[in-house]
Amino acid sequence: MEERDIRQESERELIHRIVAGRKQEFCFLVDRYKQKIYGLLRGMGASPMDAQDLTQETFIKAYRKLASHQSFASWLYTIASNLLKDHKKKHRFEEHPIGQADTAVNDGPEQSLLRTERRTEFQRLLALLPANYRMVLLLRYTNDLSYEEIGEVLEVPVSKVQNDLYRAKKRLKQLMIESKEGMEYEMLGPR
Repeated sequence: MEERDIRQESERELIHRIVAGRKQEFCFLVDRYKQKIYGLLRGMGASPMDAQDLTQETFIKAYRKLASHQSFASWLYTIASNLLKDHKKKHRFEEHPIGQADTAVNDGPEQSLLRTERRTEFQRLLALLPANYRMVLLLRYTNDLSYEEIGEVLEVPVSKVQNDLYRAKKRLKQLMIESKEGMEYEMLGPR
């Protein structure tokens, strides 16, 4: 059996136990997905504070209707995505860049600075993509969802997921090339 199938089966069993009264086991689902949901929301431009609040709200909504869904992960991402859309509508939404991740312990100051600069530049370029492109990239590559699961989350056909993912990667690559050329031009200095 494939790893994803085993994980889904164990999640179904866990959900059955929670619904049957072992409510304290919900913390296992929260622990499994909280960083991924938070990362998705940050990747879509939510501030750290908003991402924390929306992550918490996502799990509260999921808990309330836990028994009614088969694919917990897809459903959870759908809840988070819809909460973010609602939040953007209700509040004057200003996108926030993703904060710096921890550096490796073995990194020297130079490696740490280079990694931080690359990460910051990547996040800046990612923010230039349309929201639907960012969303498919994040769901696919940071949350490891299949095309079918992404289609469920975004409520679009798999063909649109594939198309958006292809276009997102192509556009991101183009932005990276343009950014690199711009940096090289700046390094030449004034003429």
